[in-house]
Formats: sequence, C-alpha cells, structure tokens
Amino acid sequence: MYIQWTKLPQINALRIYGPDSQETTGIFYDSRDVKPQSAFFCIIGEETDGHLYIEEAIGNGATSIVGSDLHKFVAIYDAYPHITFIVVQDSRHALAYTSAEYYEHAHEELIKIGVTGTNGKTTVSTYVRDLFNLVGLPCGLMGTNGIFTSKEKLNIKKSTPTTPMSSDVHSIFRHLVNVGDRAASMEVSSIALDQYRVGAFEFDVAIHTNISEEHMEYHKTFSHYKACKLRLFKQAKASVINMDDEGMGRDILNSIDNDHLTYSNQMDSHADLIWTNVEHFAEGITFDLYIEDQVHHLAVPIYGEFNVGNLVAAIGAALLSDVALETIIAALPKMTQVEGRFQVIHGPEDRKIVLDYAHTPVALDAMMAAVKQLPHHRLITLITGIGIRDFAKMPKMAKTAQGKADVLVVSVDHPGYNDPWEVVDKVLTGFSEPYLQEVLTAPSRKEAVIKALEASLPGDIVLLTSGCINGCQIVKGEYIPHSDEDIIEDYFKNLQLQAK
Repeated sequence: MYIQWTKLPQINALRIYGPDSQETTGIFYDSRDVKPQSAFFCIIGEETDGHLYIEEAIGNGATSIVGSDLHKFVAIYDAYPHITFIVVQDSRHALAYTSAEYYEHAHEELIKIGVTGTNGKTTVSTYVRDLFNLVGLPCGLMGTNGIFTSKEKLNIKKSTPTTPMSSDVHSIFRHLVNVGDRAASMEVSSIALDQYRVGAFEFDVAIHTNISEEHMEYHKTFSHYKACKLRLFKQAKASVINMDDEGMGRDILNSIDNDHLTYSNQMDSHADLIWTNVEHFAEGITFDLYIEDQVHHLAVPIYGEFNVGNLVAAIGAALLSDVALETIIAALPKMTQVEGRFQVIHGPEDRKIVLDYAHTPVALDAMMAAVKQLPHHRLITLITGIGIRDFAKMPKMAKTAQGKADVLVVSVDHPGYNDPWEVVDKVLTGFSEPYLQEVLTAPSRKEAVIKALEASLPGDIVLLTSGCINGCQIVKGEYIPHSDEDIIEDYFKNLQLQAK
C-alpha cells in the first residue's frame, strides 16, 4: 500500500525529508527482517538503538525510515534522496499508529480483551479465549503460551515473551479478522504498556487480576510499575476488577469512569460477581457463583482454588461483551486446562506432576497451597531464579517455599549471560539454616526436572514451577528448545524400560 507520511497526523512527525509518500510492503523494527520497499522504525531499546542500523535497513531495501534522532537524519538523508526520512518524537508511538494504518485498522473488527496483573495473565487470557469460543465468539489469543487463532496455534516467532511489539499486534489482528475470528484475548504486561506495544486502539474490556512486586529490573520502583498497569484501564471501554487485591483494585475504581464489573471471594465485598464454597473432586472443582442476587452452583474441569477467581474474571469479560449469563453457564463444563498453568500430568504409581510456571513469591505461595489440596503422599517442588529478571526476587522464592514441601529442588530458568550456579546460589540465600526440608540443586531446568522426578515416590506430587518462556530456555542470547512435558515423558519411559 502507499503510505502518505504527511497524512498520518497521529505519528506526530516533526520533520520529513525526501518523498512525502512511499509504496510500502511491510513494517519492521529489526533491520535484519527488512524487505524491499518497506518501512524501518528505529526503536531505542534497553540494549541497543535502532538508529545504528539505518544503513543496514536501507541496504536491505527499506524506503522509509522513521526515528527520533534528528541529527542522524540530517547527516544521512542527502546520500539517499529516494528514501523518506520521518523524524518523530517517539518511534514506538509512531510504530503503533503506522501499523494500525498499514493493517487497515483491523482492530476495529474485533472485541479486544486485555488482561494485566502480576499473576494470572496467562490463565485468564486463555480462559477468555476458551470461553468465548464455546459461546460462539471465535477468539484468538496473544500471550506467553504463543499466538493462537480460535482454531489453532500459529507458527509465529514472538518478538517479546508476553505482549508482542505493536506492529506484530496489528498484524495478528489482521490475520484473526481474515480467518473469521471476532475477538482477541491478550496478555498485557506492564512493560508493554510502558513501551506502547498496545498503542493506537482501545480495548473493549480490561481485566485486572492482582499486583505484587515484579519487573523491578525494568521499572526500578513499584510506583512506576503500578502506574504502567493502570494505563490499561484508561485505554478500555469497560473493566473487570479484582476487589480482593488490595494493591490496585481500589485505585482502578478511583481512576475510571467506564462500565465495570467487580469480582471477589468475600461475601461481604458487595462485588458484582462473588465466588465461594469451592470444593475439589476428581475431575475439577465445584463452586457457587453469586450474581444479581442469584446463586449458581457450578462444576468446572479446572484445578486450583485461585483459578476459580481467574475463571470468574473471564466470565466478567464475557458478560461485558454482551454474552448472556445462561449461555456462559452452559459452556463452563467444557472448559479446558491451560498449558503450564496448574496442568496435571498423571504419572505411574499414582504420581501427579503439576506444571505451573508460578514465578513470583505470591504465585508460588498460592500454588503450593493449592496442590496440597490434591491427594498425595509427599510434595517435591522445583523453584528457580530467573537469570534475565530481578536478582533481588530470587531469595524471596526460597523464603516463600521453605517448610512447605518435603523436598525442594533449586535451579535456574533463562540464565541469560549469567553463570547458572550464581543464580542458584542467590536463590539459596533465602533459606533459613539449617534447611527446613531436603534441598537439591541443579544448574539447568532439564537437570532439575529430572532430579525432582528421581526424588518422587509412588503417591507423591511433583510441582514444577517458574517460567519456561515460549518453549525454550534463554542462554547467552540463544533460545534453546525446552519442554518439561517431553522430559517427563522420556523419564517415565526410560523407567519402564529399566523395570523390564
């Protein structure tokens, strides 16, 4: 399509050098991906500056260059008179609005549900997709577990672990519309909100799960972290708010004037949706849902009491999207497990292996309490430090877990450029001495999963926590494929072969 750069006021162009318009075949922020006749956006990141790669982008065929470094453009534009150079105040902001234009405002054809919170984003956003599909609103998904249409997972390389870059978001919106989907569920991280990755559109519903300290390596202060999350609710037509979260629930209510539903586990909360009387059975959970002075006794095939709250948040999003309560209730028995979120794998001799990538102290505490409600003999739990995250959080994981399992295995996820043993040692500093339980260590997640399985006996639960992002481990800049499920399957296969 032709992009007329002078007719995109939303990008706030300060100066334009060269032709006013260009035939544009793609939108890129990585110079290595640039194709002929495309636009390249110079994004300033934590580790690099896109302005350093302008000439590489031009060499790969870029005909439009968008950036914020006026001096760089003044020094170079005379050498490329056929190239359009657009100087903007904020390249990320310009990327979002240009992408919305390039993909023909596909977002306007979708119901968009954004989910934010320190814990629960993946589960809630997946429940939204699952529920919307069951009630007849074909829904895609963008989040930690990948990119999905209503029918399948897409083989798309994710630009970030949780919320894609804005050009990718708008491209995915266009794909969802093209395949007939009518809604999109999204995990929206605090960093994504700060970096304008969900720019140039309004959410139909924003969901709040909870808040606790996270991403301090990026935000530096909790107040900045919280302020970034609050932006989502000012960018939404309606909101679903967790009234049991003291960290941010009231702040959202005080900052919005849109339609909203509140949810709570407390009968005296006066929330719009109240869930209580949770009971576990072999196939899942039963609970009571109070809404509009009526109580509905429900049975759902999910595990973990806290996941009832996550499901109720998804129910709130469906209600705000004009789905009838009766239709929602009829769909709930068909809900499915979320990959890597209280995912129960049944092993030999009544072992249960539970995958839940809880990676904050609050999530870990809730998860360890939840698995203990399942029948078991002993509990073996894997905890990790995440090398690409805040080192200050690592000892808190040990402090949270100590005394709550029979065996703790301590390892590392995504060591990045760190020595894995340094990460493990940092986690270990959070334990009291002498240890309150047996503690095993391993320098990689694969070795740690195997150690946890080796420590298990018939009737035990093996809980594997922390973050395995996008089916891989990030080691020295490389994404090494990793699957807990494959390791578990291979381990028990080998065990059976040895027994023969």
